[in-house]
Amino acid sequence: MQGCSAAYFLIHSMDTQTGADYRSRDLAIAQTFGRAAKAAGAARIVYLGGLGDGADDLSGHLASRREVEVALGEAGVPVTVLRAAMIIGSGSASFEILRYLVERLPIMITPRWVRTEAQPISVRDVLYYLMQVLETPATTGQVIEIGGPEVKDYEEMMQLLARLLGLRRRLIVPVPFFTPKLSSLWIHLITPLSSAIARPLAEGLRNRVVVQRDDAQRLMPHRCRTIEEAMAAAVHRVESGTVETAWTDAGPIVGDPEWAGGAVLEDRRERTTMAAPATVWAAVSAIGGDRGYYAADWLWHLRGFLDRLIGGPGLRRGRRNPSELHLGDVVDFWRVSALEPGRRLELTAEMLVPGTAILSFELAPHGAQGTRVTQTARFRPRGLLGLAYWYAIAPLHAYVFPGMLGGLIRAAERTRG
Repeated sequence: MQGCSAAYFLIHSMDTQTGADYRSRDLAIAQTFGRAAKAAGAARIVYLGGLGDGADDLSGHLASRREVEVALGEAGVPVTVLRAAMIIGSGSASFEILRYLVERLPIMITPRWVRTEAQPISVRDVLYYLMQVLETPATTGQVIEIGGPEVKDYEEMMQLLARLLGLRRRLIVPVPFFTPKLSSLWIHLITPLSSAIARPLAEGLRNRVVVQRDDAQRLMPHRCRTIEEAMAAAVHRVESGTVETAWTDAGPIVGDPEWAGGAVLEDRRERTTMAAPATVWAAVSAIGGDRGYYAADWLWHLRGFLDRLIGGPGLRRGRRNPSELHLGDVVDFWRVSALEPGRRLELTAEMLVPGTAILSFELAPHGAQGTRVTQTARFRPRGLLGLAYWYAIAPLHAYVFPGMLGGLIRAAERTRG
């Protein structure tokens, strides 16, 4: 922080590894951050926390946000706190939970929190306030509540999102017997979040989170986007594939949490070989077409035949060149969607499936001359049909994917020999 006049604290340690201990971890991190800011001579800290009436019985998650507010200022640096409810934006965890529930469940038996009122705010408006506080000296040391122009309950927001996604109106039936634990397991089943993360979030949904004071508009006048405007922008970014950052980017760099990589189901396998990376890359870049998939080719041909029966491309397209690939090339019912020659190949399926399927290969040096090969199949399901599809073919994955990786390694080693 040396040389910084202000420090932003946008840290949250809640993840699958810290579990219920995230509160003490967040507190320790905040105290360390505050001391470091003081030592560096920072004039203030800006913190993004959570809304919630202090008179209410706050959930553990929201109570933790309050504890962090205090801990940041213990060393003596003035703290500007911005408190927000759900942030609507592509990649926002709260918004993504809502989107997956709406996309996957035309009929929902829900916890009572769907009738809880909230005052969400667009991520763009949050960014405006985060920057504007530095231009507004009167915000120093203040707690400022920020929110969009509307208050709605979660059921109303779900129906609005369904309309923006081009889906039919959802049938939502709240019931009283959903405990926070059951709610978290329900969210875990339908969305990419683990129950360890979903539980504190679900507990927080019981608290009404609405702006009580007009300090934000008084000190920093600004027209915030409506819920529909914010959702429309987020949906556009998701559908156009232009999401810049997402909650799934978070987590430890080594040993990603099980939900990392986006809203996907995943089969990841790794092998090492004494063959050089260039030799392995030659085998990787020759996959498909007449070469096939190194194992269980009869299953690949059966899948291609079935795809063709329902109007998909099947395996009939082959590939342009038997040994070279370029970005955008067709490989049977795949298309090259990412390519780093010698290091990484990503194939996105164009077959007819209820979701998005991606197959990737990543190479890294291993030892003096060898190679570590990571093969990953990812599937982003669309609705319950997508989930059913993945689990229906999962037994075949246990046969096809190890065989494909092993065959690829053997092909590279034969070339090396």
